Amino acid sequence: MIDSMFAFLKSARMPEPGQALPDRDRPVEVVDRHFVNGNPIKGPFPSRMETALFGLGCFWGAERKFWQLEGVYTTAVGYAGGITRHPSYQDVCSGQSGHTEVVLVVYDPELIGFESLLRVFWESHDPTQGMRQGNDMGTQYRSAIYTTSEAQAQAAADSLNRYQETLAKSGYGTITTEIEPEREFFYAEDYHQQYLAKNPNGYCGLGGTGIPCN
Repeated sequence: MIDSMFAFLKSARMPEPGQALPDRDRPVEVVDRHFVNGNPIKGPFPSRMETALFGLGCFWGAERKFWQLEGVYTTAVGYAGGITRHPSYQDVCSGQSGHTEVVLVVYDPELIGFESLLRVFWESHDPTQGMRQGNDMGTQYRSAIYTTSEAQAQAAADSLNRYQETLAKSGYGTITTEIEPEREFFYAEDYHQQYLAKNPNGYCGLGGTGIPCN
């Protein structure tokens, strides 16, 4: 009991730079083809596309939320917001790399606006839970938006403020979502990519508050 409690506490606290796992020498190799729509999952992407990173708990279910949207060109899952370069899944789950599980969303802004992506983000998880989502606990499950432009950053901050007011009226606490400029994205292992398309009955712990984001 003491050992398991210590493991939880360690994984729920961000490591300092000197405590993080060492960098790995090379990136994880992934098949550069989306299992669902056939588009590339690695750049460079068509010039009209824009990108953003979203962390909202276990990335298996989170990725499915985004690849289903019209106007999304491609998606991929991986790790961002931490310290260790080229981490493995085991590294991230240890809590000692500092990364959160994220979805890379590549979208055509002429077909879908960033605000629509934000709505799916907020409504698909509980952004007030800190280092967890439901029964999934640890630093890799924290809520995050990593933006690639000033316009995205402003839209994300504005939407957070609006949703905070809405959640507070229903008794929820403070949103803990990180909103920061783009962080280096490291692709997750190939078996994680489009996991729920490959494994339709696979685990999905994603669950929102049931409160719409307007």
